[in-house]
Amino acid sequence: MQQKTGLVEAIIVEVKDREKIGGSYLHSAAICCTPDLSKEGSCNVGEVIIHQDPNYPYNPQRIQTFFEGKTEETTMVLQTVEINHTGMYYLYFMFCDPELMGTTISGRTVWRNPEGYLPGKMAPLMTYFGLMSLAYLGLGLVWFLWSVQYWKDIIQLQYHITAVIGLGMCEMALWYFEFANFNATGNRPMGITLWAVTFTAVKKTVSRLLLLVVSMGYGVVRPTLGGVIFKVLLLGLTYFVFSEALGLVENLGNIDDLTGKARLFLVLPVSLLDACFIIWIFSALSQTLEKLQIRRSMAKFALYRKFTNSLAISVLLSIAWVGYEVLYFNAADPLSELWQRAWIIPAFWNLLAFVLLVVICSLWAPSNNPTRYAYSEETGDELEEEGISLTSTSVLLAGESANKQLERKERRASNADLFRLGEEVEEDKRE
Repeated sequence: MQQKTGLVEAIIVEVKDREKIGGSYLHSAAICCTPDLSKEGSCNVGEVIIHQDPNYPYNPQRIQTFFEGKTEETTMVLQTVEINHTGMYYLYFMFCDPELMGTTISGRTVWRNPEGYLPGKMAPLMTYFGLMSLAYLGLGLVWFLWSVQYWKDIIQLQYHITAVIGLGMCEMALWYFEFANFNATGNRPMGITLWAVTFTAVKKTVSRLLLLVVSMGYGVVRPTLGGVIFKVLLLGLTYFVFSEALGLVENLGNIDDLTGKARLFLVLPVSLLDACFIIWIFSALSQTLEKLQIRRSMAKFALYRKFTNSLAISVLLSIAWVGYEVLYFNAADPLSELWQRAWIIPAFWNLLAFVLLVVICSLWAPSNNPTRYAYSEETGDELEEEGISLTSTSVLLAGESANKQLERKERRASNADLFRLGEEVEEDKRE
């Protein structure tokens, strides 16, 4: 029989019961059992201290694996652990023997919930993505019928809106199928995940570019973007690269509840680029509103005022939600104890983007009067005002000419009467 020379313990603990591990529950700083503590009969020397609750004797649970003799490798016995209480659970590998410093552990763990393999905080997102895909499908159907009804009056901007709706529909559907496959098999298919991440990055980029070009008045106060198009495309390309990289880090590979340095390194550039988009959008909106006000294009001015107000509300909601996410979820909940509400964080951003897209669709909906927001050399209001002034002038001129003609007729009539009277007088004299 070889002597047991080292012990590694796998400890499964619910996050709210973490104080049951180590001396924090025993008013001591020790995590490992010492000879003095073992004399009290509360633990065994060389093992991790676990305070067992008599009402829940199997929480936390420990699985022990020993090294035999001088061997440097050992295999953990495959075991199935049943969890009977809903909560956030962590798996820790711990040892108390200082000679085991530098030990590496390789392998895999399989976690399964009653409904499938999706982690508890991700499970509601599958239903959410399914509903959102139906919402995009409904919006796309309404927009398609609208476009078919007024297909002769479609402008370039409305084609871009159609592209964003299509991208959103594909994005939500891909995420739904990715989560459904993950829930059924326990593995994330790299192909579907890669496509879902790519469609998300493309849709986010195209959506921001759409907001930017609309704010610049493209198709409304200017027919083209001119030289600024290169800056717009460069910003969009940069945003796509960082957004794609962030999505791959977050979704490809293992599910990790702890934020890594790679994610933080990519979150900052994406946040800065979002800030650049916001500043540029509102700066362009200010210039567009000023141009419309100078040209007295009141219909288009009112349209852009509604668009500006909608964007301002969405930005304020975004800032408030970021503060709530950073201060409440990330700072106050490092161990994901609020896991049952964690799905709301990504769901909010998708819902906000959808609502903003609905607002844009309602403002720039196809109609039989596309000139109310289409570009023209002279705005519709200017033409109407000039038409009114010209009409007034023509009416005035017509009135004056009519009066003059009446005066001439009256003069001719009076002259004719005088001529007849003159003839009658001369006939009387002859008689």
